[in-house]
Amino acid sequence: MTTMTMKVAREEPAVSHTSRYALPTEPKDNGTRSNLCSGPLILLSHGDPTGFKPFWRSVGDKCKVTIDSCDFMSYLTDVGKVCWFLEKELEEAIRQLHRTVGNAATDDRYIVVGTGSTQLFQATLYALTSPGGPESVNVVSAVPYYSSYPEETNFLRSALYKWAGDAYTFDKEGPYLELVTMPNNPDGQVRGPVVNRNDGKLIHDLAYYWPQYTPITAQADYDIMLFTFSKSTGHGGSRIGWAVVKDEDVAIKMTKYIELNSIGVSRESQHRAAKILGAVSDSSQCIGANFFQYGKSLMAERWTKFREVISRSRLFSLPKYMEEYCQFSGEDTEPHPAFAWLKCNNDIEDLEIFLRRYKIMGRGGRLFGSDPKLVRVSMLGDEETFNLFLERLSSIQDTIGNGNGNGNYI
Repeated sequence: MTTMTMKVAREEPAVSHTSRYALPTEPKDNGTRSNLCSGPLILLSHGDPTGFKPFWRSVGDKCKVTIDSCDFMSYLTDVGKVCWFLEKELEEAIRQLHRTVGNAATDDRYIVVGTGSTQLFQATLYALTSPGGPESVNVVSAVPYYSSYPEETNFLRSALYKWAGDAYTFDKEGPYLELVTMPNNPDGQVRGPVVNRNDGKLIHDLAYYWPQYTPITAQADYDIMLFTFSKSTGHGGSRIGWAVVKDEDVAIKMTKYIELNSIGVSRESQHRAAKILGAVSDSSQCIGANFFQYGKSLMAERWTKFREVISRSRLFSLPKYMEEYCQFSGEDTEPHPAFAWLKCNNDIEDLEIFLRRYKIMGRGGRLFGSDPKLVRVSMLGDEETFNLFLERLSSIQDTIGNGNGNGNYI
């Protein structure tokens, strides 16, 4: 699709110290939308993956983990390894899962575990820019980029690196880091690097490169690949992520950052993650109890329902996606992204603010470096919230009426 960018000066706002996960103040009803605003607040601004809970509830005790009070008392797991706090069983489960799915090469690679992929992102920035130089290394990503990249990059005010905005407009000399999210968050598109210069280094964020979201078209084989437990299986609360790293020196530096930042990663969480990732690999060989089959079916059903609601009016539109052959499932399949990149086609200038009036909380396009007529809404929440969202959106369309649709949207 055609990427829309704002024709305004790209001055980064001051870092907000308000939690992005705090519930916002409910919008006030001005008396004209009483029916639409009488229900609960619908929070779709975060990718909280509770939609997968019914599958894991059905598993029962198969993934039950028992931890005695004397277990995991040491900081250390294996001091002979680069990542000395990585549990052996988790490393084995990660490698097995990637072999099963075929989405990333792990042979002759280092696995670095982190407290979610957010910590690993910071560790990667440190590893690729230390010991530093006369100027901070510029960090860029193509619009629409993941909304947290600017804040996470600038949060520590590091002298090693700084956020430099859109990769499409980046023209500064010197070394740079480019963040490539595949498939992309927020719009679900599969894309590659943009700047393509010899003095740059790439970080591939593959949080959503799993069969429930997108066809696995090839085995990813990049220098640094970031993954997260939360989006692969839905277990966000365990706070586990991992990086697949080619270069030993980079893996050592990433490990050092995590050592100084948190003295390792919770061994209890790693133990649980290993059990669940192992169960996912095992279930992939089964019919009926296949987690990825369940996840793909859930996401496909939600996207079908969403598109059906959107098709009743020309007020909103969604991106189109092409079918591709998935090497994991062995069939042609269409992407079903974790987020919907919703566009407003009439004269509403800021879709995030507009939806807030109807107690629908999405994340506005400006935060992604894009157009305020776009909003990212999560497709990952529980069934009740998702259905309520569709009902309210349908009512909004009936109330507002038809707008003008155009372009690569349906």
